[in-house]
Amino acid sequence: MKNLKYIIILGSIIILGSTSCKKWLDVNRDPDNPNNTSVLIQNRVPWIEHFYQYTAGVTNYRTALQAGVYYSNTGAGNSFSTTWQCSTANSTTPYQTWFVEVSSNIVDLYNSAQKQGAYHYMAVADVFSALGYMEMLDLYGEMPYTQAGTGNPSPKPDDGKTIFNGCMAKLNEAISLFSKTQGVGVPSLAQGDLWNGGDISKWIKLCYGLKARYMLKLSKKADLFNPDSILYCLSKGPQSNADNTIGPGFNNSTVTDYLYGDPVVTNGNFDYAAYGNSIRISQYYYNLLTNMNGSGVVDPRMSKIVPASMANVTLDGSGKVSSYTWNRAIGVDSYDAATRLLKGGPTSIQTASYATANKDIKYTIANATDRANFIAAQQGRQYTVNGNDVTVTYPAGSIYINSTNYLYAGDTAYVNMRSGALATSGIADQPANDVNWYPSADAYHAGVIGSTGSFQVRPVSDQEILTYHEMCFIKAEVYMRKGDKANAYAAYRAGIQADLDMMQAKLTQWQAAGYDKNAAGVTIPDMEPMNQNDINAYLASNAVAQSPGALTMSDIMLQKYIALGCSIENYNDMRRFDYSAGDVGNFGVVYPGYQRGPLFTGQAQLTGGSPTDPRYWMRRWHLPPTYEINYNSVNTLALNPHANDPNIWSMPIWWDCATDAQYYGYLKK
Repeated sequence: MKNLKYIIILGSIIILGSTSCKKWLDVNRDPDNPNNTSVLIQNRVPWIEHFYQYTAGVTNYRTALQAGVYYSNTGAGNSFSTTWQCSTANSTTPYQTWFVEVSSNIVDLYNSAQKQGAYHYMAVADVFSALGYMEMLDLYGEMPYTQAGTGNPSPKPDDGKTIFNGCMAKLNEAISLFSKTQGVGVPSLAQGDLWNGGDISKWIKLCYGLKARYMLKLSKKADLFNPDSILYCLSKGPQSNADNTIGPGFNNSTVTDYLYGDPVVTNGNFDYAAYGNSIRISQYYYNLLTNMNGSGVVDPRMSKIVPASMANVTLDGSGKVSSYTWNRAIGVDSYDAATRLLKGGPTSIQTASYATANKDIKYTIANATDRANFIAAQQGRQYTVNGNDVTVTYPAGSIYINSTNYLYAGDTAYVNMRSGALATSGIADQPANDVNWYPSADAYHAGVIGSTGSFQVRPVSDQEILTYHEMCFIKAEVYMRKGDKANAYAAYRAGIQADLDMMQAKLTQWQAAGYDKNAAGVTIPDMEPMNQNDINAYLASNAVAQSPGALTMSDIMLQKYIALGCSIENYNDMRRFDYSAGDVGNFGVVYPGYQRGPLFTGQAQLTGGSPTDPRYWMRRWHLPPTYEINYNSVNTLALNPHANDPNIWSMPIWWDCATDAQYYGYLKK
């Protein structure tokens, strides 16, 4: 690993509208000569929070691809979502952003705070150490921990057990430090805290909630899994949505990050899952939102999570949209028949364009059946047929695919998840409270929306660090494991309700701020509250277990999967249950339908022969080749001689093994 330098953003003034953080960019006593000891502790915290959100954002997005939440048409992302031919192109960014932008700063924050008796700031440094290194463990298995941040350019890595125990110790110390009274003259945490506004009780609840989350990872370990300890931590953790820890997202600046050039004020999930055009909802996630348990009932959250574009647009005499329908996206199918992808290729889903004038496209379709099906799909558009050629006219105002390949013409059904931000839209007129995506400036001025985006990944979405609904689902799982279905059921229902309530509150806030209307006067229902009658009908339907006796572990985990969405915890949970193998306890298949698809080409990475073989599944990430393989290979390979093997992707990490003997057996030559 290269010797990483201390980095703190210095030059940009961004007003985030939080009264407790107005001065947090006055970061150095001498702004012309900053150093790692002169930065005020209260000014370090918001940047650590931001850059952790960035690291978590890319991690959440890429593991959501692995968990089947999203589809990507980029080569690297597609290797997680469709082909499972895991690519090291996915490996570097979370590692780099963690060490460059967060880890080095939390070491200095802790040391500076310790000198001042600023116990709450020391505690914050501990929390971020636990958050970041546990995330690194979840991804990479073994990596530098005890020697990280010490200035050693070639630190020795630690095994997963050491990292896990170290993170738990950090949380225990943080709880102790938060309980102390800070010294006289020490800045209060409220001066620098964007997440919890300096509320110490919420930070303590965050610590206990993280302990519960982390202890749940040990569910395969008969000697370490302690359900009662988890329940105790849950009793000390968040008790309602008011206790949620979230990173607020903003859309009030065009300042971009020095490392990757992404906006610095937006939700970290947006920066990866909704910044560009490559991401779609997967068929797996879509099916859960539209047909959970084969109920045929649409989840009221569906239209807030699954994006839509405009269709059947007509323009008035001034070129503004006068009529339209909403085209709700369908999911991209990577797991079943995958007809569209089989014909066009795993990365072939296309991005839509906007027709400023009538647009004629000629498609040559030699197969008569394909040609007849294509003509039948035109749904009222004008077309002409000349032999094998079908020429379709897309009227002015249309959202269409600008390609002569007939296979792609229907890709408007797969609405991308992109949202607009001041720093990324490229449309100067688009205001801060319009976060829809427009394919062009012409589309914006006409009011024709290319995507409404998705609830968790808009620039102004809250980035969920730890939520009450996650705690409820953890409680439900733990009680289910204890055989207490009555308490499991109560927690399961509470988790669903908490997620609905959290979403409803945010949607109400967006509506009040005018996010539900664009400059053309179009109402965007995706940014408005859910209908209460729809919520009631869903909760009373077969999509939701209606009694303790009917509750299954799959019910719990699939509702948690929906609620967490763009989160690494879905990937963690799937590993704990061996995905859809159905071989954990007596719980049966917990994630039905999640499987290798017909475009699978990852035989070299995932070498297991059947779903019950641990090495059949994506279990970890390859370490970043540059940092820990090229620059630190002696230390890396000494601990895990298989770290650079092609099938390292299928080697279980420490908490994913039932025993230490199994884990250390994987690390042998």
